Amino acid sequence: MATRSENEAAPASPALVQRRVLRVLGTDVTLLEQVRERAVADLQFDIEFESLDFLTCQHEAAVNPESYDVYEQCFHNLDIVWYWGALQPIDTQRITEWEKIGDLAKMGGISKYMWQGYGDAPVRKLYVQPDGMLGQQQMRHISMLPTAHNVDSFGYDSRIFGKVGPEGSSWSWLLDPRAKGRIALVDEPAIGIFDAALAAEATGDLTFEDIGNMTIDEIDQLMSLLDTLRQQGFFCGSWVNGDDAEALLHNERVSVQSMWAPCYGNLGPMEDVFVEAAPREGYRAWHGGASLARHLAGPKLDMAYEYLNWWLTGPPGALMARQGYYMTVPERVREYLTPQEWGYWYEGAPAGCDLNGPAGNVVVRKGARRSGGSYRERISRIALWNTVMDEYNYAARAWKRFIRSVEEGAV
Repeated sequence: MATRSENEAAPASPALVQRRVLRVLGTDVTLLEQVRERAVADLQFDIEFESLDFLTCQHEAAVNPESYDVYEQCFHNLDIVWYWGALQPIDTQRITEWEKIGDLAKMGGISKYMWQGYGDAPVRKLYVQPDGMLGQQQMRHISMLPTAHNVDSFGYDSRIFGKVGPEGSSWSWLLDPRAKGRIALVDEPAIGIFDAALAAEATGDLTFEDIGNMTIDEIDQLMSLLDTLRQQGFFCGSWVNGDDAEALLHNERVSVQSMWAPCYGNLGPMEDVFVEAAPREGYRAWHGGASLARHLAGPKLDMAYEYLNWWLTGPPGALMARQGYYMTVPERVREYLTPQEWGYWYEGAPAGCDLNGPAGNVVVRKGARRSGGSYRERISRIALWNTVMDEYNYAARAWKRFIRSVEEGAV
């Protein structure tokens, strides 16, 4: 019987073969467990998600780039991480669906005639320019692969504001005396401050030359207005994530507050009275994406490209749709949604049946119609984007002081 020589290595036991692992750093906007499980099944390598809040995620990505392989965030959280040299350019020739990605990200609007909106429209920092800076001049290499996106507004109690319909709503309601003591804002300076600014303009209290890039004087005026309202008892609290926003609703503490799409599928006792606004002034928009860590090379870089390309295949976009988000390659998403789901989420049609969210729970009741209408209708009404302004550090410190005062007063 033949025997193995002493110098010949024995075949590795299957249990000892190390499975490939891709580490993804991001937020709970896209890092759902259902997304991770589907990606692992489709790609046949392990994926680890680390989900943090916006600011902590951005900081970790900038200062500790060796701790992750893919950075999933929003375009407004990209600048700092890019300028710290934590990321590497993405070669669009390795993105199989690049030509099918919609014009919102690549051109700035769903048509070349569409107003881009104030602030950090993704196209303004999508392409890597010859000098390594980010801009909208089209180039082969990009900073972040555009994926999930949406337009946000606020939710309101129709018992307070009446049944005028979501399209008759106004950002001014976020500072409305009718809701005094029952108003909450999102605690993120690149988001919440713009909700407040849109509200202040809608009430006529303030005007901004460029609401997406306020001056220090304009920031001071806004914060002074908000602090005056705080002292008058307008605000009941703030929130950082969707769970916090839902808790305020379930405890019936709010009559109006900034809201993100998934929250409307879990309104609890407020289901019949709390409405998603489609404000006449327009929406505040955001666009997510995925970037490559600077250390990636060889097989690990190939894995990361597989993962980026997977985001455009359809299944992850379907999961995003079921929590109210859109994807940059909608026709691929349509293949993985039922006609009723596609009709409701993308076309603005009444739901033909109860619709489930990513976790399998009912998030839309039969007959309901999405506030704001179809994808094209909603995306055509972007007022501004989540933004990191030139005076971001100043604004962030002022916002933090304001939120701290709100929370101390709410205790």
